Amino acid sequence: MTPPTDRHAAPDSVTSSLWGANGELWDPAGRLPDFSWAGYHGCAEEPPVLPRGTSVRDFGAVGDGQHDDTAAFEQALATVNGVIEIPAGRYVITRILEINRPGVVLRGSGPDSAVLVCPIPLSDIQPDWGATTEGKRTSNYSWAGGMVWIVGRPQVRDRLAAIVAPAARGDCFLQADSTTNLQPGQRVLVHQQDNADNTLARHLYSDDPGETHELKGSTTSRLICRIVSIDGDRVEIDRPLRCDIRAEWTPEMLPFAPSVTECGIEHLGFEFPDQPYPGHFNELGHNAIAIQNAADCWVRDIRIHNADGGIFMKSAFCSVLDVRFTCSRAPDADGCTGHHGVYFAGDDNLYSRFDYQTRFIHDISVSLSAGNVFSDGRGVDLAFDHHKRTPYENLFTNVDTGRSTRPWHCGGGAALGKHCAARGTFWNLQSDQPPTYPPERFGPASMNLVGIRSDDTPETATDGQWLECVAGPMVTPANLHLAQLRRRTQVR
Repeated sequence: MTPPTDRHAAPDSVTSSLWGANGELWDPAGRLPDFSWAGYHGCAEEPPVLPRGTSVRDFGAVGDGQHDDTAAFEQALATVNGVIEIPAGRYVITRILEINRPGVVLRGSGPDSAVLVCPIPLSDIQPDWGATTEGKRTSNYSWAGGMVWIVGRPQVRDRLAAIVAPAARGDCFLQADSTTNLQPGQRVLVHQQDNADNTLARHLYSDDPGETHELKGSTTSRLICRIVSIDGDRVEIDRPLRCDIRAEWTPEMLPFAPSVTECGIEHLGFEFPDQPYPGHFNELGHNAIAIQNAADCWVRDIRIHNADGGIFMKSAFCSVLDVRFTCSRAPDADGCTGHHGVYFAGDDNLYSRFDYQTRFIHDISVSLSAGNVFSDGRGVDLAFDHHKRTPYENLFTNVDTGRSTRPWHCGGGAALGKHCAARGTFWNLQSDQPPTYPPERFGPASMNLVGIRSDDTPETATDGQWLECVAGPMVTPANLHLAQLRRRTQVR
């Protein structure tokens, strides 16, 4: 899929005072975050194109749309190291296909020719019932899980070192109580845990959190980074901090060594029954893909048809590329045909070149997350759902929102903070009609809106609202993520 073209662009372009033409105005400690780390291996490289692997037909798969091929896929997943090829055909799958070890790739012949036909919802396959924050009984698959599930073991939380001095957002140096367990090149998780007063949550909302009493100290901050050098107790890391380090949040360095990496799902279609969408919180789990407790994985060239939920991401440094949503089932009363298109609750993931040919209640959702990038995509009427619980420093860039009747339409439980947290950034949003500035309940003034075709009055206060409107020309660069990546890799 090609990126969206600018419907109203003039031949010339303008630049933002937060960035300039090539990043010459950018301040690492300023209000515009560094989004360049999002994606596979920190976006240092593209997901690989691997040599030909073993066909699932070798394990007895038929692919005629009638025979249950689940057992053949399960056997292949249990034995093949590397790529499992899925030739053209329609493969009936009636149980969850789990990828739970590194280096396993499901690769079809194309999203319209190699199709997983999934007639049974996840709630019937493996029941998992829960409730909404308002107490309504619902399946937990309403917001999680997939028919193909990349899943690793929970990360070890043994402390490598305590961080014993404060540090400011934008810093690249930490003071450790001991460096015995640390070494250059090591990947670590810089972790902080909130207190009962929710002061970390308040910080991640730029001191404008809204109601937060239901968070109850559950907020964390996370930054996955590599150690560059160690000098005594001073540790240099390879990227700037996303938030302050303070003793009250028990800052520490933890291991980051996920058990599942280098897995992929590509060139494949998912189809679910052509049944009317049952509506919000009535979903039983016609979901395509979930990635949990993993890192450095990818999803590429996928078509998802008639889904309740598309892709649920609870991992880090993954790339999701060229996803197309289609639907033939009857919508609900609001014109929606599913719940979540994608739901990102992990950090530093990339979702790019997406195409929504139908409308979900929440097309793109972020919660409990930071550093994710959503770029070069389009939809019929996209909603950027920020699902509360401190989703901060996420970027939406060069996206065509379609009719743009509901870009700020969000969900999330009561008293869990505002929808969007600090420095959420919206850069070059295109639409049929100018969107309004987000309502006050959406997020704090530290959000950045750049290159928005808006009828609102521009405002660029360093410590207040930031809205750089354009009347015709696009803002250059159109895709901020790629510009920041070029700058970072050239500087280094």
